[in-house]
Amino acid sequence: MVKIVSSIKPTKVVPIKPKADTRKASEKKYGKPVMDLGFCIVPSLLMQAQARLGINPVQFNVIMHLADIWWDAAQRPWPKKQLLAERMGMSERQVQRQIAELESAGLVQRIERTRPGRGKTSNEYDLSGLVKRLKELEPEFTEMKQENQKRRKAVALPKHRRASA
Repeated sequence: MVKIVSSIKPTKVVPIKPKADTRKASEKKYGKPVMDLGFCIVPSLLMQAQARLGINPVQFNVIMHLADIWWDAAQRPWPKKQLLAERMGMSERQVQRQIAELESAGLVQRIERTRPGRGKTSNEYDLSGLVKRLKELEPEFTEMKQENQKRRKAVALPKHRRASA
């Protein structure tokens, strides 16, 4: 086998300009002290597809709180129901019911955690069902977004330059 090595070397490297610093943009909207308390990254599709996912507002709120704690894909969040209840102004039992419904829908899976010598501790929450469902919905939402962009572009063109349907 012959290995071909290119002798052509780039003469000019063009640096790629990064997008605007989202942290600074967020600080402009909400203020630095607010942003210094933390932020949560979630896909917009979660909000856009809330009805399609069959998630009621309280369940959406539970998911947002779990997402706020879930920073590493390899490590699932494990907040106590008490923490979720306090944050949401609900009882632990109400939070437990909402999580059970999310689990029945296949969006969240509770995983029991125990500590040696101490017994049961807070559950771990696996959101892979939610992620899987969002990935299934993505092509449909992408197609809809592209169609909307085409329509907006067509409307922006002068009448004589629009493609006939």
